[in-house]
Amino acid sequence: MKKSNIPGFGLTFGYTIFYLSAVVLIPLAGLLFKTMDMTFAEFFETMTSPRVVASFKLTFMSSIISASINVVFGVLTAWVLVRYRLFGKKIIDSLVDLPFAIPTAVAGISLSGLFAENGIIGRLFVPFGIKISYTPLGIIVAMVFIGLPFVVRTVQPVLEDLETELEEVAVSLGATRLQVFRRVILPTIMPSILTGFALAFARGVGEYGSIIFIAGNMPMKSEIVPLLIVTKLEQFDYAGATAIALVMLIFSFLILLAINLIQYWANRRLAY
Repeated sequence: MKKSNIPGFGLTFGYTIFYLSAVVLIPLAGLLFKTMDMTFAEFFETMTSPRVVASFKLTFMSSIISASINVVFGVLTAWVLVRYRLFGKKIIDSLVDLPFAIPTAVAGISLSGLFAENGIIGRLFVPFGIKISYTPLGIIVAMVFIGLPFVVRTVQPVLEDLETELEEVAVSLGATRLQVFRRVILPTIMPSILTGFALAFARGVGEYGSIIFIAGNMPMKSEIVPLLIVTKLEQFDYAGATAIALVMLIFSFLILLAINLIQYWANRRLAY
């Protein structure tokens, strides 16, 4: 470990370890110990039941799809906010943080009303045979709504610090706009894009309040893992609930670890 020149390193490092242990590691250890009350056969039977498998597929696939959508529109939104002068720009910038401010239940009720078959937006899709509320598509819509600010707020500061002179030099050397974006801008903002993707994905996986109102909550069709855990708790199946939570934690950690490794590789490549 590299010794720090800043005084108080030992105290701050010790506090960090204590905080992580008290807030993160100890609760996770309790989750593991509670799961150990089950036999391996019971654990395997719980995790391989069709209802649980369907919930995991729906939750993680919806989170990945919504995070990918947020990357595209989040980068575009951040680009507009940084590079263009617009009337009402401050208002638009404030609206980006709206999903952070409003309660998740309010967001869920609003989205389910807007995207219902008789809603303002949902009725536009009825002629095409597309139903949004109370379907898996509604889950993706809710995850996109709550995850967009994470991408915007991670990419926006990097774009603000990006030197436009580099783009001007590239253009003067004959590069097209697409080449400037692909070879100058994109490598610089890629680490922040990956961070925004990871945050949006993590928020989507763990979201509960805004989804249950628009999902329909039909087992095997539109039931997310957090709802399934709550259902297990209401049935006093505490061991089953903790087992599902533990597996969900492991899958989420592995996916986030992979994203962080890609981000580390992107940072190293940018440095060289």
